[in-house]
Amino acid sequence: MSRRGLILGLLMVSVVFLVQCRRDPSPSNCDTCATYGTPYNLKVPSGFPQPNTPADNPMTEEGIKLGRFLFYEKALSDDQTISCASCHLQERAFTDATPTSVGTRGIFGRRKAMPLFNLAFHDNFFWDGRVLTLEEQSIHPILDTLEFDNDLNTVIQRLSANPIYPPMFAAAFGDDQITEKRIGKAIAQFERTMISANSKFDRVIRLQTGEQFTPLEQRGYELFTSDFDPNGGFGGDCFHCHGERETQYLFGSFGRDLQFVNNGLKAVYTDEGRAEVTNDPADVGKFKVPSVRNVEFSFPYMHDGSIPNLDSLIGFYNFGGHKHVNIDPNMKAAGIGRNWSEGQKQALAAFLRTLTDYEFLQDTAFSNPFEE
Repeated sequence: MSRRGLILGLLMVSVVFLVQCRRDPSPSNCDTCATYGTPYNLKVPSGFPQPNTPADNPMTEEGIKLGRFLFYEKALSDDQTISCASCHLQERAFTDATPTSVGTRGIFGRRKAMPLFNLAFHDNFFWDGRVLTLEEQSIHPILDTLEFDNDLNTVIQRLSANPIYPPMFAAAFGDDQITEKRIGKAIAQFERTMISANSKFDRVIRLQTGEQFTPLEQRGYELFTSDFDPNGGFGGDCFHCHGERETQYLFGSFGRDLQFVNNGLKAVYTDEGRAEVTNDPADVGKFKVPSVRNVEFSFPYMHDGSIPNLDSLIGFYNFGGHKHVNIDPNMKAAGIGRNWSEGQKQALAAFLRTLTDYEFLQDTAFSNPFEE
């Protein structure tokens, strides 16, 4: 056979294989070989980086719809009393209202649920960064004994017995088989659509719409982005970990070496944070830097929910943090305090409230589909 004939033959075999995949899309040979559903074009806000979307999980209208239902599905938990949304409340920027999350059977965990938005731009997940993909992260709570305390076989049996799900899986993936991988993919697709980018800050600074800060908000913005206050003393020094320039307006240190930080929250850490993943003593007390977007509503704060409200949060940074061998060098006032005036505190609070994205907090695209 000539080389040309061989090439044509291989092309014909490939075409037949792809056609057969679409006709008989069994998970064993076709879970990723063909794209099903209506492609979804994720709109990336101006100034944001490109999203982290795996090639084997393209976003579709049908996949996102399925993921939204699964996000609110209580059958994922052992006693069928909680869902992802139970610890990720939309009105709280998709975090919980308690210091630490409440799992199945009312069991409290040791950490607070992280807020969920702009996840399409993250490259690790959880406070300690133990997971690198959103697909994998979506499955972890199901298996965690302090969260859903369930197993995938039970979950798959329950979803398969529910008449709404097999057709939704078929629409999203080409057939109605329900698998662990597909559950994770669908939830991840939905969570990637949860983009927050329309706060007053965005309109003033990022989008330059002509809207203006009030004098108090402007003063707070200057403190937020300053090591030292031009009027004397310490500035907020917030921008090192939450700076809009370094982080494409995401307000959390993603894609930098400073993703995990010890901010002096404790003098002694019983929860060692990042060190539990790396086994490196230098990582004791380091936790993922969360975004300060929507911080007005994501209280209580920190990995253990130990700071109850916005005034207390500003009070903690005014205190300066506890000294610790691993404390970040940008916590310059640890042990001595920043000694802010009441006016400075009020200005910082006013600026932080400009980061609230009310459109995101009220967007029905992210609300409970079972209540529609």
